[in-house]
Amino acid sequence: MNQYRVVIADDHPLAREGIRSVLEADETFFIVGEATDGQEAFELCRKLQPDLLLLDINMPKLNGLKAVRKIRLDYPQIHVVMLTVSDDVKDLFTSIQYGAQGYLLKNMEPEDWLEYLHALLGEHTEVSSKIANRLFHRFRIGNTYEDEPNPDSLTPRECEILSCVASGETNKQIAQRLVIAENTVKNHIKNLLEKLQLDNRVQLAAYAVRHGFETN
Repeated sequence: MNQYRVVIADDHPLAREGIRSVLEADETFFIVGEATDGQEAFELCRKLQPDLLLLDINMPKLNGLKAVRKIRLDYPQIHVVMLTVSDDVKDLFTSIQYGAQGYLLKNMEPEDWLEYLHALLGEHTEVSSKIANRLFHRFRIGNTYEDEPNPDSLTPRECEILSCVASGETNKQIAQRLVIAENTVKNHIKNLLEKLQLDNRVQLAAYAVRHGFETN
C-alpha cells in the first residue's frame, strides 16, 4: 500500500485542523508538516519533500498563486492541490496554469476529498484519467469554454441548485434552502453533471460562476 506524505498550507488553524482530520481518516495519507503562509509552504517543501501539498490560495506573505508557481518550478515532483471556496474560481484557473495539478473546495464532503486525492495521485487509473488529466489539461491550454453546454436547457429547479452550488453551499444547506430532501439534491447534482458534461462538483461550481448563477 502506498503512503503519501502531505504538507498542509493554510493560514487558518481551524481549516488546517479540519483538513488534517479528513486525511487522518485514511491511513494512506501521513501529515508531515503544516504551514501558515506560502513562504513557509515553500520552505517545508524544500526540507520535507512531500508527495502532496494542499495549498490555500489566500494566504499572507506569499499567496497560493505565487507559491505554487515557485514550488512547481523548484520541486516539479510534488503534487500541488489548491484549496479554495467557490468564489475563487478565476484564481483557480490561474493556479492550474502555474502548475497545480488540482483543486478542492473546502466545503466538499470528506469522502469526495479522499476519492479525488487518490485519483489524482494515481490510485484509480480510470478516475484519475477522467478528472485529473483531461480536466486539467483543458485548463492549461487556455480553453475559452466556447464549446461547453449552454445553461438554457436547464430546468428552473436545476438553475436553483446551480445557484446554490455557485455560492458554495453544501447539499444539506441546499436542501434546507429549497425545502427538499438531501438525496433529491444529490440526484439533481448528478443530473446536472451529466447534462453539462462535467466531471465533479468543483467543475460544476466553476461553470455556475462563469454563467452568473451566484445567489444574492
